[in-house]
Amino acid sequence: MTGGIGSGKTAVSKLLAQLGAGIVDTDLIAHHITGPGGSAIPLIREQFGSEYIGDDGALDRAKMRTLVFENPESRKLLEAVTHPLIRQETIKQALQSAQDGALYLVFVVPLLIESGAWKGLIDHLVVMDCPKETQIERVMQRSNLSRLEIERILAAQASREERLSQADTVIKNQGRLEDLELEVQSLHQKIQQIQKDLLSSS
Repeated sequence: MTGGIGSGKTAVSKLLAQLGAGIVDTDLIAHHITGPGGSAIPLIREQFGSEYIGDDGALDRAKMRTLVFENPESRKLLEAVTHPLIRQETIKQALQSAQDGALYLVFVVPLLIESGAWKGLIDHLVVMDCPKETQIERVMQRSNLSRLEIERILAAQASREERLSQADTVIKNQGRLEDLELEVQSLHQKIQQIQKDLLSSS
């Protein structure tokens, strides 16, 4: 599952988890490894310097965000540090969810389209979709980011059209929880049918 910032990935993940899905959220993993004492912190300090680590021992996100927007090479360097660690933890969590009896696995990957690494690894691509203005309003409500900062983040992500063109299922998240729950129920049934079809053809 993918979608731009503020599109509703977390809300849908929680609903799918309630239905028995195993959720592996790569964004949460990224926050964990760059949080206080996270596995990426020593490498980030080594590559970028201690000024990019806050007093709490976590990545200074605001400072790093400014750097990677201004310097594409810094973005590549940060990804070279974090992506292998994220991949390692993603595999670990997926195996654990499977062992715990999850009905199916949902990988939540904000930059799935941009990375190009997931094609061929998944059976079904769900794209969360909502108008750009709705995304901006949601993110401004939940974070300390300014409108300009959010627009810069959106500009660095795949366009709405790019995501929609690659989707197997599109979930429209326009704001009504009742509508979202119905879409998630439909998605849950669709994924279970995909599983049955895959099993019967193998």
